[in-house]
Amino acid sequence: MTKAAYLDTSCLVAVAFEEVGHADLADDLGAYSDLFASNLLEAELRAAFVREDADRGEHYFTWITWVLPDRPLSGEIARVLGTGYGKGADVWHLATALYLVEDPGDLPFLTLDARQRKLARGLGFPTPL
Repeated sequence: MTKAAYLDTSCLVAVAFEEVGHADLADDLGAYSDLFASNLLEAELRAAFVREDADRGEHYFTWITWVLPDRPLSGEIARVLGTGYGKGADVWHLATALYLVEDPGDLPFLTLDARQRKLARGLGFPTPL
């Protein structure tokens, strides 16, 4: 059985910039056979590399299976915002994860952002980190 999860940018930023606990986090991410993410992650991670004048870390993008919705995510966005306020990028990541699965309980949502984690839990996503 495939072990999949949705990956928020905060996790890759922590690994790429070797934040406290990054080695354990990288091991945790490696336990998943499929890591799904919105292509917004690419823009966010590349912007972080430029902001920090850091190695571009192209290999991080090979970890991802991109989710490219073929329709507006209005319903999913409304559902996310129905659980509380979130920043636009956080809402987009959560809406994209909702687009992926019928039951949020079937897909772990990996984030290091406390507010986003609270919204994810409110939507029914497991949040193992």
